[in-house]
Amino acid sequence: MSETKIKVGIIGCGGIAMGKHLPSLSKLLQVEIGVFCDIDENKAHIAKEKYGNAASTITLDYRTILEDASIDVVHVCTPNSSHAEITIAALEAGKHVMCEKPMAITSADAKAMADAAKRTGKKLSIGYQNRYRADSQYLKQLCEDGEFGDIYYAKALAIRRRAVPTWGVFLDLEKQGGGPLIDIGTHALDLTLWLMDNYKPVSVTGSVFYKLGSRPNSANAWGPWDPEKFKVEDSAVAFIKMENGATIVLESSWAINLVNIGEAKTILCGTEGGADMEDGLRINGEHKSRLYDKVIDLKAGGVAFNEGSSNETDSELEARLWIEAIQNDTTPLVTPEQAFVVSQILEAVYESARTGQTVYFN
Repeated sequence: MSETKIKVGIIGCGGIAMGKHLPSLSKLLQVEIGVFCDIDENKAHIAKEKYGNAASTITLDYRTILEDASIDVVHVCTPNSSHAEITIAALEAGKHVMCEKPMAITSADAKAMADAAKRTGKKLSIGYQNRYRADSQYLKQLCEDGEFGDIYYAKALAIRRRAVPTWGVFLDLEKQGGGPLIDIGTHALDLTLWLMDNYKPVSVTGSVFYKLGSRPNSANAWGPWDPEKFKVEDSAVAFIKMENGATIVLESSWAINLVNIGEAKTILCGTEGGADMEDGLRINGEHKSRLYDKVIDLKAGGVAFNEGSSNETDSELEARLWIEAIQNDTTPLVTPEQAFVVSQILEAVYESARTGQTVYFN
């Protein structure tokens, strides 16, 4: 480990690196970005110019970073299909790894990543930044305090009416493994499982829809998509049963005829109360034979049970706590074992949709 600063290598200098990882890491005084890697040399140059220093280098081959003994940490910001290969190689090379979500396209690859982290003793975390939002952190504290009792029903929601990403490889089934389910549904599912602290699924029944992607000249937040390139689903839903009887409904879409939209939101129903994120953070329950609901004001209180500036964004808090976990040798907030279960369930949704059968876990 570097004596003064933790040196980070960035693998993949596209949108997620430039929009999330690099801006957040650059605000940490204990971090230095040492190497920028991308198969597109121009992207690596742009990232270095904005977030590097005179000593920073660029490379087109991620193996160069793994061979660099000065690099302590690797951030994997590449298409989903390469997450497992790069992450496992980085762990084996003695690097700690932050890998963007989802963990992997298949549960087998996700398990191999978790096994590699355990085998090497290096830290591995997955980029589920929605856990770090102020509402998520506050709600987690309420769940841990038993505010809702036994949470037996939940909804995990990631619904866009018309917001299909038209850049990069988002519409490429081979490189991404799917569409909105694996892209944004994964955030909603991770958040819901984490809040419930329930990682034991027993069955999944899913439906995946290819209804709107073939339509040309469609209204879309980022301009019309190319139907010829739209090889993934446009929406997906699932019914997930857990070992203790709890049930989760997962809904995800990039394009669907719904006006009630929202990303990475959850609804929790427990024996003692409930919560939802549909319009701010709202808590509901019963008190002295009367029903109540209240909206939690998160603007004045900062982020629950975390030190640091209340002005931190979720991505900045994610980066800081990740680096501090490395410095202090503590467990990252997002563990590979948790992220593996998310990948298991997502894979099961696609499998259930393909076969028309419920998928059962051993």
